[in-house]
This record gives sequence, C-alpha cells and structure tokens, in this order.
Amino acid sequence: MKILLIYNPFAGHGQAKKMLPKVEQAFQERGIDFDLALTDYPEHGSVLASEASFRDYDGIVAAGGDGTLFEVINGCYRNRKKLKIPIGVLPIGTGNAFARDLGLESSNWLEAVEIIAKGKRRKVDVGRFQTHGQTYYFLNILGLGFVADVTKTAKKLKMLGNISYTLGVLYRTIRLNSFVTNIRLDGQTLDRDCIFIEISNTRYTSNFLMAPGAAIDDGYLDVTILNRVTRRRLLQAFPKVFTGAHVELPEVETFQAREILIETPGGEKVLTPDGEVLGISPVEITCLEQACEIFWK
Repeated sequence: MKILLIYNPFAGHGQAKKMLPKVEQAFQERGIDFDLALTDYPEHGSVLASEASFRDYDGIVAAGGDGTLFEVINGCYRNRKKLKIPIGVLPIGTGNAFARDLGLESSNWLEAVEIIAKGKRRKVDVGRFQTHGQTYYFLNILGLGFVADVTKTAKKLKMLGNISYTLGVLYRTIRLNSFVTNIRLDGQTLDRDCIFIEISNTRYTSNFLMAPGAAIDDGYLDVTILNRVTRRRLLQAFPKVFTGAHVELPEVETFQAREILIETPGGEKVLTPDGEVLGISPVEITCLEQACEIFWK
C-alpha cells in the first residue's frame, strides 16, 4: 500500500510537528509506503490534493483536524482525474468531530494508522454547498447564525483547545441576535426567526453532540434549527448540547433532507463548514449519497 500523507504540522497548536517522527515510524512499521506533503499555509491541503496524481496512490490521508480534512476533500473534488481514492483520517488537530463519528479521539491517532493499514473501506455521504457561484464540499457540518459567530470567536481562541468553543458560546450569547430565514427542505418551505441553523452529516460538532440521530451514510443531512430564545434561556439550554438532549427542547426543530436551500432576506449570513469560515448566504446544500470512500474499521 502507498498513500499520500497530507500533514498539517501546525495542528494541535503545533504538537503535530513534534509527533511527525512517531507518525512516520508507525506507518513504516506497518509496511505502508507514503509520500509526505506538509501544509505550509491555509488551504494548502486543498492545493496538494487537487494536484496529486491519484494513480500513484492507494489512498490519501488527512493528518490534522477537521479543517485539514475539509481542505483535502475539496482538493480531491477539484482534482482533474476522474479516479477517486479512499481518504484516511489521522486525528491530530484541535477539532476532530468527523473522527469522533469513526470512534476515534485525538489520542487514538495510532489506532487510525492501524485502520488505514488494514485497508478496509466504507462509503460515506458528502455534503455539497454552493454559495455565490462557488462550490465546496464537507464531510462534517455546515452552520450559520450563532454557530458561525461562535466559530469565528473560537478560532481566535484556538490555542485553548475544545474549550474555545464553549468560551465562544458564552461571548456570543452577550451579542445574541435572531435572524429571519426562508428554508426549503426537499420542497417543504419553512419561514423562521431563528438563532442558528446547523446542517449535519455527522453527529458531532467539536465536542457537542449536535445531531444525535445523524448517520454519515444514510443519504440524508440532518438539520437542527434553534428558534428565537432569550439569552437566559440559551444559557440554561446550552449544557444539553453536550449530550444531545437539546433536540427535545420546544425551541429546537430537527429535520432530514437531501436538498436544502437557505435564504436570509434580512442580510447575508456567514457560513461555517467543518469549522472553517467560508461563504455567505444564500446557500444551496445537497447530500451526495455515499459519494466518498474512507478507511474505516
């Protein structure tokens, strides 16, 4: 087996760079040949994947957090070769929500190497979103409203780890505002005054169990809407998102859909796909059923 290892040395607050010799050794001990490609700047992972010759490899591995995986999946879709190869996940970043759906935590990177070595594959869904003439892909989530605002704040506090998202929630609660939105879910139209909308392919968003009923290979995206609430009510409800109990609250609505259109008549809203800040509303989102193969035990 030979893989292209796209490695973000800045992941995990720079800890990934220190781990690299151990990672290389782990692949070598398992007889996995690899070409190492280090990312040097934001979106470099996307460039590396888009320019790779897939015929030379049996797989491509995203080593980093959710942002690195986001870059790699988009680079794969931009690659001119029609041949697609399976993607492996090496969770060594701050946020590893997609890896958690695979049963992997950041401390389990060695288990991730074992999974890749065994070569077993599984097809998973891919989310595609189109915003102002641009097309992108995600494996984890896409959010707007409060969740996007929290992400913007959390990125500034990234050195604190997953707690940065909790601090982001507290900070953004002070500036809480709802927004009017028109949503179309497979032809069903909803008009809402809401706090946020989250589109989930996976169950987790950072360490939040945002979509407890989501499955990454069922052909549907899970939609979570938090309708307008007070600041006090938001803070009271916030702890429930760690266990998924928030979906039982009367202010929360959940849906499943394959085709989604979100418009925000009151003004553009920033989008946050897989922990990145990229794109603005309106946005069209499609579930591409089992469109990607990943290494999975």
